[in-house]
Amino acid sequence: MTIENAELTTEQVLRRDIPWETYMTTKLISGTDLQLLRRYDKMAESYKSQLLDNDGPAYIRVFVTTLRDIFKDETVEYVLALIDEMLTANPRRARLFHDSSLSNEDTYEPFLRFLWKGNWFIQEKSCKILSLIVSARPNVQNVADANGDASSSKRTLTTMENILNGLVDWLCAQLRKPSHPSCSIPSAINSLATLLKEPVVRRSFVQADGVKLLVPLISPASTQQSIQLLYETCLCVWLLSYYEPAIEYLATSRALPRLIEVVKGSTKEKVVRVVILTLRNLLARGSFGSQMVDLDVLQIVQSLKAQAWSDEDLLDALNQLEGGLKANIKKLSSYDKYKQEVLLGSLDWSPMHKDPLFWKENITCFEENGFQILRVLMTILDTSNDSRTLAVACYDLSQFIQCHPAGRVIVADLKAKERVMKLLNHGTAEVTKNALLCIQRLFLGAKYASFLQA
Repeated sequence: MTIENAELTTEQVLRRDIPWETYMTTKLISGTDLQLLRRYDKMAESYKSQLLDNDGPAYIRVFVTTLRDIFKDETVEYVLALIDEMLTANPRRARLFHDSSLSNEDTYEPFLRFLWKGNWFIQEKSCKILSLIVSARPNVQNVADANGDASSSKRTLTTMENILNGLVDWLCAQLRKPSHPSCSIPSAINSLATLLKEPVVRRSFVQADGVKLLVPLISPASTQQSIQLLYETCLCVWLLSYYEPAIEYLATSRALPRLIEVVKGSTKEKVVRVVILTLRNLLARGSFGSQMVDLDVLQIVQSLKAQAWSDEDLLDALNQLEGGLKANIKKLSSYDKYKQEVLLGSLDWSPMHKDPLFWKENITCFEENGFQILRVLMTILDTSNDSRTLAVACYDLSQFIQCHPAGRVIVADLKAKERVMKLLNHGTAEVTKNALLCIQRLFLGAKYASFLQA
């Protein structure tokens, strides 16, 4: 691919004169095709608009068959430029590709083929056109037939699954290894921002491992071009925040801290809006809520609320996010925060460990997932080298024995006694003291616990 091809514009391409008569003479187009092309080509926008209003599907058929049968780059570029011009003037014309009179035409195939075989101008226009016509298709239950009812067709038509998978593969390939140094990534993100509205595209994108390709693009922007790219990237993340498998990918990446950096540094309302809407969606998912608390998102939200925003959706989302974060902070001071601490394997004397109300209110939570948290505490006793962690783990086991009706039996069944007994000889007083408390409660039971408070 040459830079000359890469820098071509639709306007430049449309200045060319295409030898339509020669194509008819060589049987590459029909006499009817020639009539339609001559009637349309080089005419004023208003006249073209009238032709498309009166006989749109016929022109779509000519454009598609020309792209299917003629392989000369200059002509392919020209027809793609005609379609691009037509759709740019009125994106709703993409619906013409789905007209019932075209049900036996494979209207998608040339564009899908050009994604991989053309120069950059051909690839980029094919992607743009394909994205628009895919998004404009009727909302039918059966997505297998891309071109409507194909039952009477003898040719095998390209299925919608093929099209969407092909598009997503190409878009991911552009994000991984751009064909064009400055245009590939913005073009790919622009198309994804449209296509990810479709659940089937979200699935395909996640399966193609596309989520991780977005994360590096979430970074503060200053120029107009980079702000638009950032906005469309965040729009993609927002659309993915409605899809559970994508949320799991986002959770294992640095997406959240990056989104927060963007919202802290951005003055562009549309960027702030889409990031805040994304954070609102993620708040109740997995560990995002606790991460947001740790990253001081509440303070950022309150600072944003003090600014004069005109967008009502943004103001509503800020209020919802603030309410959710406050509730999370309250909740995280109890069992969820405790569970998170245990699962990280590093314990400290945070207030909840010695708070009688915490143990009273949350004791049944320890039964979740077959006493998972108690099992993790056992692992900590086996593996941790940190004295404070070992001391707190012993204390927590003693609290569970005291507060749970079957505490002694459950802890004994988990073989805690042997583990804790080893710690009675630990070199740190804090560990031996809490190991002793745990052993006493294990042997004597909750009945005598009040005498054994450390």
